[in-house]
Amino acid sequence: MGNRCCCIQVNRSTVAVKERFGKFDEVLQPGCHFVPRILGYKIAGHLSLRSYQLDVKCETKTKGNVFVTVIASVQYRVVADKPEDAIYKLSNPINQIRAYVIGAIVASIGKMDLDEAFEKMNEISEAVEDELAQVMLANGCEIVKTLIINIIPDERAKQAISELNAEIRLYLVLKIYFKVYFDRRSYLSLLKVLFLFWTVVAAILSGMGTANQHQAVVDALRNGVIGFSESVPGTTVKDIMDMALTTQYLDSIKE
Repeated sequence: MGNRCCCIQVNRSTVAVKERFGKFDEVLQPGCHFVPRILGYKIAGHLSLRSYQLDVKCETKTKGNVFVTVIASVQYRVVADKPEDAIYKLSNPINQIRAYVIGAIVASIGKMDLDEAFEKMNEISEAVEDELAQVMLANGCEIVKTLIINIIPDERAKQAISELNAEIRLYLVLKIYFKVYFDRRSYLSLLKVLFLFWTVVAAILSGMGTANQHQAVVDALRNGVIGFSESVPGTTVKDIMDMALTTQYLDSIKE
């Protein structure tokens, strides 16, 4: 009925762009408007003035060649004073905003190391927002807020970071423990205890070596006695022992 009567209704938080013979005429605010088609008037399109949110996921690498996935959120809306720019200048605002966001993220992350990127997430958000706002404002869209929600390193980088953090925490715990529970005297006492412990260990090892050496001499002597008695029939053990003692006596005199 409204089309037949050349009347249209513009809903709340919405504007309509009216043309006459293909040329921009005016912006229609919410309410009822007379648009006589017979005179060449028509509606080029409706635009919502509400804010929209666009989530962008971008994969790039840092200055240290660590690949990361950056998730950004962009809130935007049509400029109420220039809705005609959004109609005539933007063919696909979502894809254009996404392209600008990815370009700004790649340029910012590429200048930072991984730790620096985590520390400066707010600065990255501001840099993306500044670059995006200037471009989109000229096209009839206003960037309300840009946020870097998360920076996700690849699995190998995450594993390496976890292992490094575990080693750092262990080092700090040991450092704090020794600093709290040991003073200078305690350090000296600990060193004395360690010195005595290793002295005892060295003595035990030395005794074990001497005992093994004596056991080896006894085994060799026994084997020699058995072999000599078998090769020279009629020889007694006493004869063999006397000969061995005489040999050792002569070796001692020689030394």
